[in-house]
This record gives sequence, C-alpha cells and structure tokens, in this order.
Amino acid sequence: MIQTMKNIYGYIALLSCTALMVSSCGSSEPQEEKKVEETPLVKVTVASTKSVVDDMTYSSTVQAWAKNNIAPQQGGRIEKLLVEVGDYVTEGQIVAYMEDVQLQQSELQVKNDEIEYSRLKSLKEKGGVSQSDFDAFEMACKVHKTQYENLLRNTVLRSPITGVISSRNYDKGDMYGMSQPLYTVEQVVPVKLLISISESYYSKVKKGQSAVITADAFPDKTFSGQITNIYPTIDPISHTFQAEVKVANPYKTLRPGMYAKVNLIFGEREQVIVPDVAVTKQVGSAERYVYILDESDNTVHYSLVELGRRVGNEYVVLSGVKAGDKVVTEGILRLKNGVKVNVAK
Repeated sequence: MIQTMKNIYGYIALLSCTALMVSSCGSSEPQEEKKVEETPLVKVTVASTKSVVDDMTYSSTVQAWAKNNIAPQQGGRIEKLLVEVGDYVTEGQIVAYMEDVQLQQSELQVKNDEIEYSRLKSLKEKGGVSQSDFDAFEMACKVHKTQYENLLRNTVLRSPITGVISSRNYDKGDMYGMSQPLYTVEQVVPVKLLISISESYYSKVKKGQSAVITADAFPDKTFSGQITNIYPTIDPISHTFQAEVKVANPYKTLRPGMYAKVNLIFGEREQVIVPDVAVTKQVGSAERYVYILDESDNTVHYSLVELGRRVGNEYVVLSGVKAGDKVVTEGILRLKNGVKVNVAK
C-alpha cells in the first residue's frame, strides 16, 4: 500500500515537471520586431538653361590632298631609279628611267622626218611634189612627233605633283610588269580629312567654315582647317553626310594615315544643363537617367536622359529633363521609382 502511494506521488510529480517544461518552452518564443522604413533624405537642384557653345568633334584620318601612281604605259626594263621612299619630290622632277631602245628609234625617225620635210618643201615650191603628197607627208611627220613625245614621257618618268614618295615597288633592272606602279607620290601640302556629320547639321555646315584639328601623334598641337567641299547626298542608313576639311600643313607635320579629330563650332544656343552627380548609369546598359522630384507629394521618379557634351561638372541634356525640373543630386543610391522622400533644406 505504502509502495503504491509512492508510485502515485511520483507520477504526479513527473506530470508537473512536464507541464512546467512545456510552459517554459512556449514563453521563450521570440517576438517579431516590426521594421520601420525611414524616408530617404535627398538634396535637389533646379535644372536650368545656359548658353552653351554648339560644337561637335568628329574622328577622321589624314589623307593626302592628291595621290598619284608613277608608271609607264607599257612593260619594259627599268634602267634607273632616282628616288627612295620618304624623299620629297617636286612637280616635273625626274624619278626613273626606263629602257630607251624604242625612244632612240623614234627620235631617229623624227630627225629623218625633219630632213625629208625640208627637201620635200623645196621640191613642192618648184612643182616637183604635189600638194596632196606634201600634206600626207606632213601629217606623217606629226604622227611620228606625237609618238616620240609619248615614248619620251614613258621612258623618262617624272613626278606629276609635288609631294613625298610613299611607296616603291621595283628595283633597278627589274622588268616592269604593269601590275603595280613604280612609285606612289602623295601631296602633303595641304592635306585633307573626310568627316561624317549628322544630317541634323546639314543646313549649318558651310564651305569656308573654320575647323580645329588635333592629332594623336601631336597631343600638344592644334591645326587650323576649313571646309572646302560638302557632299550633296545623305547616307540613308547612317543619316550622315560627308564634308572635306582642308589643312594647309605648311611644315608637313601631318602625314597621310594619321588619326585625327576635327572640331566644328556651329554657334551658341540655350540648352538645359544638370550637375554630373545627378546622372546615374542604369546597371547592365548604357542608358543614363536622373531622379526628378514631384513636389505635389514629395515623390521621385526616374527619367531616361539623352546627354550632350560635358561642360565642366555639368552635362547638357538633350532630352528627358526640362528647365525648372528639380533633380536629385544627393541620396540617389537609396532611391527607387515612386518612393517618397524628405528634401533637405
């Protein structure tokens, strides 16, 4: 009996401990904390207009003003080469001699014609030769003279322009095969550059308009040029047109093939500007945007912008912002479209 009572009391004690443990475990559950979102604090500035120089810079490559190939009309052996690549030659300067066998034969023919012409002229005056025969011989003499002059031009080769020898494709004694010219000569005083300009500027580009040229090879120098030719058609794919810029280049500083940039000024105009710190790049794309404050409810929304040139620490905005808009300049990283903000005074 006593043992039975002990068992009952022990069972009751066990139940009490279990209940206590359950109660204790239930009270230890953490309570969820309510998160309170803070309203972002931002600073804004008013987008304004400013008179900005309307100019554009175009990439180009320096080209020779004129480029000529020096070669005879027909094949033959090269007797002499008088200049090398890099030599500066003047117009009419002899640069090479070709084999002259045919030239000598033609020269003898012309000299013989001169002798025969004098003899036939004397006979004609005495009635020994008819006028028609004399006229026929005179015509033949002119043909022989023309052939000789042509052979002379193609045997004694001269530079057609003043410029620099940019290539030589044969050596002395080679047979000229008419596949490549003996020399290439390029005129480098002046030089020219071709630039592609947006069709929106077509009415603003004029012949004689000034240009400023810079070259990577001479980073500390600028060169003056002017537009000498404007192509009359617009490329339907790129919507650009070409213009030719002439650079005097009196000291032969610029050389064909150099990379250069051409800056054209089209005047000044009022344009919308915003601080550069207000412009943000969209992740994963090249698009730029700004946040604009809506004062009616103190919310911000982003607006994609098209940027023009940079002026100091400001950007010209071509679209996406209008004068008078309040754009966010500080606190941008915490913003998203449509969020309410506090504006710092």
